[in-house]
Amino acid sequence: MALKRRQRISPGFSMSSMTDLIFLLLIFFMITSTMVSPNAIKVLLPQGSQQTSAKPMARIIIDKNLNYYGAFGNEDEMPLFIDEVTPFLQDCAAKEPEMYVALYADESVPYREIVRILNVANENHFKMVLATRRPDKK
Repeated sequence: MALKRRQRISPGFSMSSMTDLIFLLLIFFMITSTMVSPNAIKVLLPQGSQQTSAKPMARIIIDKNLNYYGAFGNEDEMPLFIDEVTPFLQDCAAKEPEMYVALYADESVPYREIVRILNVANENHFKMVLATRRPDKK
């Protein structure tokens, strides 16, 4: 007596469980990757023992009292008003067209003041360098 099965076994493979597993892994990695990055980034700037710079260089220094100082090359810094920064940098560019402008700002200086100097440099097509600490006087 030959017994026949009522259901035939399908040779196909169902991918629905595999897609569920991939979807769950995707959600897991998306959640854990957002937990890894902090909301605020603390940046500790390195201090090098040797200083390399592109010469000649004009320097703009902003101290914690929002006083502006400017110098070109090895000259001493002279006090500037904010409206004197553009003519000062243009005079420096007349002396040396391929100059770099280094901006030294105290850590308590608002970004608004730094961006103001960066805008002046951008409008006049100067190459800017943001420095981390004021150069040592020799």
